[in-house]
Amino acid sequence: MADNQQEEVSKKVSAEEEIRRGITVMRRVVQGRSRGIILDVCWNNQGQLIEPNGHTLTSFIGALVRNEIPITCDDWRNKELNESKEKIWSEIKRCFNIEEERRGFCMKLAGKLLRGFRTFLSSKFLKDADGNFVDAELPKKYESLISAEEWEAFKSKRQDPVFQRISATNRERASSPAYPYRKGRVGYGRLEQSMLQKEESSETSLPAHVLWKEARVGKSGVPQEEVLHVYQKCKTRGSIWRKEEGHVS
Repeated sequence: MADNQQEEVSKKVSAEEEIRRGITVMRRVVQGRSRGIILDVCWNNQGQLIEPNGHTLTSFIGALVRNEIPITCDDWRNKELNESKEKIWSEIKRCFNIEEERRGFCMKLAGKLLRGFRTFLSSKFLKDADGNFVDAELPKKYESLISAEEWEAFKSKRQDPVFQRISATNRERASSPAYPYRKGRVGYGRLEQSMLQKEESSETSLPAHVLWKEARVGKSGVPQEEVLHVYQKCKTRGSIWRKEEGHVS
């Protein structure tokens, strides 16, 4: 319970920090490009983004999508966004050594980051402590990203009864996962890489149940009892499978 409360309090702060980081990263990457520096991007065997430069690329994409796509966009699949998406992808390729086949991954990530930005704006500025709508002015710190017209349209949409019903349904679904992910913006790929480096392991991957458990350990460092229960069941079944397959004597 304590983990849940701590993470809820830190979500808005971490989102705001990531927005600031995105601006800083974009400037640094673009300045580097002007000096001929193009950053390499790495992926693990599962096609997940890892370090070096995994976090940098993520922050760069976040800054790009917040600059190029209006917050009034609720449908990432809208064909009217194709030109802006092409611009985003072109800018990514100008700054990073990245294969064309990674475009789908980057565009999916961009859509996710845009949704996160909209959620942050709504929860940070348009709701009070009880979740009631607040008719707030456009935050000055985001005037470079959001026009006054966009902000008014954004607010109006969030007062629409249909939108509120859909939002409430999605919020309820998202707020009650049985085993919530607790590593914030660190994806499975970078989490696995960090764990392997910490253990100084020569392996290139971890058992799925080990990674799953670690992803659900909060800031206290202690996994919840129900998480440990699932982990032990998976570990036991894995041992049985290895014996049946002859991997363990």
